[in-house]
Amino acid sequence: MSEITLAEHALLGAPHEYLTPLERPTLAEAQAWCRHLATTHYENFHVATWFLPRKIRPHFESIYAYCRVADDLGDEVDDPEVALRLLNSWGSMLDECYDHPERSMHPVFVALHETIRECGVPRQLFADLLHAFRMDQVKTEYETWHELLEYSHYSANPVGRLVLWVCGYQDESLGLLSDKVCTALQLANFWQDVTEDADRGRRYIPAQAMAQFGVEDGQIEGRVFTPEFGAMIESLVVGTRAMLRDGSVISSRVDKELAVTLDLFSKGGNAILDGITAEKFDVLRGRPVVTKTKKLSLLAGALIAKMRAGLAT
Repeated sequence: MSEITLAEHALLGAPHEYLTPLERPTLAEAQAWCRHLATTHYENFHVATWFLPRKIRPHFESIYAYCRVADDLGDEVDDPEVALRLLNSWGSMLDECYDHPERSMHPVFVALHETIRECGVPRQLFADLLHAFRMDQVKTEYETWHELLEYSHYSANPVGRLVLWVCGYQDESLGLLSDKVCTALQLANFWQDVTEDADRGRRYIPAQAMAQFGVEDGQIEGRVFTPEFGAMIESLVVGTRAMLRDGSVISSRVDKELAVTLDLFSKGGNAILDGITAEKFDVLRGRPVVTKTKKLSLLAGALIAKMRAGLAT
């Protein structure tokens, strides 16, 4: 049986609930565990899932729990070798969930198997996400746009495709539109989190873009904002907004209930870009934020759209 051992858990220093339990939980217990993780770790995820049909919310909670634990296994460890071992253990548990689900002990995989069984979710989507978490252990800087887009292919795009799959959409044309939205959301977060990533020893702004605008690594480390740096971030924001706009047409090609959630994601990405623009592209003074007023406005708009469609639950 695959598991995260007690010794590995001690090295991880993660919350005790991430340790594989000694007894297999029931499906109800496993789903409750995932729901608790989803509703206590990331408020925005909890709010977004409220706009989805009630019957599929447990699937999104199990998917979120899988991603959340994997992310913590990679990010909460200082030693990349230990993190990789933990992520490989998580990957073995994923394989077990598909190949021998009766052996799964961790609540995430007990719950996730029900999602896999009901929705027929391909293993590769989960494996791709895990590949991105492994990449984070060995690659901390990106040289070209191709490298960054490849990373987003694994780290962001599977999430959108999982949403579509669980909602019954498997058409590749929709998947490609979803990829644009998810990659744009990933990029928007990168431009928002330049200083936080730098503190973790990571740089997602491609060296290619920095060279184009005459920006040096030392400016990020030293928080030295210049007109050249501002012009670079502005260019990144403009390109990201165009990608988000191109992908957002997906909302017109799905049912109204799912469209409300997808619109909320797209508007959230634009709100991040608006926040960066409001700071005149100076992301070095601190992390631009989406104001509470803006968040409430987005949520209110989504709620009105849901009610107009006659879909309030």
